Amino acid sequence: MTAYDWEVRGDQARLQRSFRWASAVPYWLDSPLRPTPEPPLTADTTADLLVVGGGYCGLWTALLAKEADPDLDVVVVESREVGWAASGRNGGFVEESLTHGLQNGRRYFADQLDVLDRLGAENLDAIEQTLARHGIDAEFERTGILTVATEEHQVADLREAPGQFHDRHQLTALVRSPLFRAGLLQSEGVALVHPTKLAWGLKRTMLRLGVRIHEDTPVTRLTDDGSTVAAHTPGGTVRAQRVVLATNGFPSLLRRNRLLTLPVYDYALMTEPLTDAQLADIGWTERFGMTDASRQFHYYRKSADNRILWGGYDVVYHRGGRLRPGHEQRPETFLRLADHFEATFPQLSGIRFTHAWGGMIDMSARLVAHHGTAMAGKVAYSSGFTGLGVAATRFAGLVMLDLLAGRDTERTRLRAVRSRPLPVPPEPLAYPLVQLMRRAIANADRSGRDGFLIKMADRLGFTFDS
Repeated sequence: MTAYDWEVRGDQARLQRSFRWASAVPYWLDSPLRPTPEPPLTADTTADLLVVGGGYCGLWTALLAKEADPDLDVVVVESREVGWAASGRNGGFVEESLTHGLQNGRRYFADQLDVLDRLGAENLDAIEQTLARHGIDAEFERTGILTVATEEHQVADLREAPGQFHDRHQLTALVRSPLFRAGLLQSEGVALVHPTKLAWGLKRTMLRLGVRIHEDTPVTRLTDDGSTVAAHTPGGTVRAQRVVLATNGFPSLLRRNRLLTLPVYDYALMTEPLTDAQLADIGWTERFGMTDASRQFHYYRKSADNRILWGGYDVVYHRGGRLRPGHEQRPETFLRLADHFEATFPQLSGIRFTHAWGGMIDMSARLVAHHGTAMAGKVAYSSGFTGLGVAATRFAGLVMLDLLAGRDTERTRLRAVRSRPLPVPPEPLAYPLVQLMRRAIANADRSGRDGFLIKMADRLGFTFDS
């Protein structure tokens, strides 16, 4: 029997009670620290640089531009609030990888992997240094990530991977679960962060440096005015010398890019605060984050007040690729997550979940962000971070600023920057194909063997992961 299954094995009525009163507001956003939104744009204006999107990608890009040139007039427009979307709903895992892991990097960028690994490590270091330089308390902590094998066929792969391997017996010194067969603790190249404290800290810093931010300001279209680009919003038009599109999984303002990402929804639960005795029962007394070694994986970590965030596994593509607020709540997924949590930590049976939420991920066919320019080089874009955008978005900001300036750099010479992923098949093909791949991935996780469908997709250049 596999460790995790689509069918709920526990008592459904009891499991449903565990999240019945959970807040639909993501835990990270449910905070008295949530800043007052900046006023929307209400008149035409101009800028040297306009950044469209107030998530990590846009925030990092605007800050990098302003730090490089304090006299640059930078404007950020966000359709709702800074950090409300993926940047406020993720697990807070900060990974240096720019290639979605070693195996994926070897598949697509083997000859440049050393350069990508070095640039990724430098990028993570720079994030830590930026937070310190600007006094941003984002709860950044380099405490490592523990990857656990929940199936016997995963043990050998963990044993061969870089990091500190723990067999089943040794692993009990770090954490105890009846499902864990081995573990790999990686201390380098990873960190944890409070997602919204990071976004809000970047926002606060940019305002202090003179960046203008307009929230509740959606951009409806772009037009090329010759020497400038005009971004049209309900309250006015911004004419800028250069424009950065940092809208990620939301429909691109550039029609050519609309099939380069697939909007999938990821879901998470947050427990009530655990006591020291409860943490001792599961042996998880250190601060490292955790994930399991399946393609269809869970991710989990502790908050500062010792709650456990439990997310992942059931990543959902909704028919038609529609983005709707209603998709952020999915009781059948929450039930499955609660069941898997209890199977992993039966010592915590009966615990309550205080928050249950979902959010959209911009999935790329090769799981790696793509970058480029439009409108005669006056517009730059990046998207397709596939769940690893907390750190990679800063690197994307550097790439976009290089592209806008026409600079030939080590970054812009990367094939990961110069090439594009395969487009995602449009509807009505997308939905049934995604369902087929989900079943194929579930079968591969159980058996340890890729079936025909996964092998064929891989040959064509499509990679699938949760």
